[in-house]
Amino acid sequence: MLKLAGVLLVLMILFGVLGFVVDVAGALTKVAFFVCLIAFGGSLAMKALKKG
Repeated sequence: MLKLAGVLLVLMILFGVLGFVVDVAGALTKVAFFVCLIAFGGSLAMKALKKG
């Protein structure tokens, strides 16, 4: 019974860490998306200014 509890504890810790990693990766993806969006907007603005 103690062995089973140990295995479940290890699994719980493992899945907790994996969940945290997934959350961090999701947050980084959102940040990267907004940075790309801002860079794209800046690039379009520069092209518009150079034409004008």
